[in-house]
Amino acid sequence: MPGMKLPGNFFLVGLMGAGKTTIGRTLARATDHAFYDSDHEIESRTGVKIPIIFEVEGESGFRERETAMIAELSSLKDVVLATGGGAVLSTENRACLRARGTVIYLRANVDDLYQRTMHDRNRPLLQTANPRERLRELFEVRDPLYREVADLVVDTSRQTVQHLSQYLLHELELKANHAHR
Repeated sequence: MPGMKLPGNFFLVGLMGAGKTTIGRTLARATDHAFYDSDHEIESRTGVKIPIIFEVEGESGFRERETAMIAELSSLKDVVLATGGGAVLSTENRACLRARGTVIYLRANVDDLYQRTMHDRNRPLLQTANPRERLRELFEVRDPLYREVADLVVDTSRQTVQHLSQYLLHELELKANHAHR
């Protein structure tokens, strides 16, 4: 179903490994929207990978860059934006996302997230002795924030990208049709 016209912005939130970039690209193609990934945009503009930014500027330095990037990208029209897993930690980011588009929380359980991220060295928060435990801690802190900001919560565990994308398009279409009544 490429090219379905669904107006507005769609912002994807969720923990690392939830599928924000993969689903985001598919959703953007299907709705004829531009796709952005805030982490990739930060990397392309700084010219360095996120672990380096964490190393040099600390997590707080990275979060400042992330907030500026989300403010900029969310102000564009008809975009799909995959945010970094920790973007919701900022009150400013949550308000910005809520005000400027439909927020979709891609939720997965900790075991699935661990399976999807365990070989990825580009995730500074998981460079620890027990990454699964770290994911569990992140999930406990962030899950309520994702839920707070989300217009739609979608479970990504055990679903194919194809099935998830079709489900998401269906839900967004229903939401758009309902809004026009």
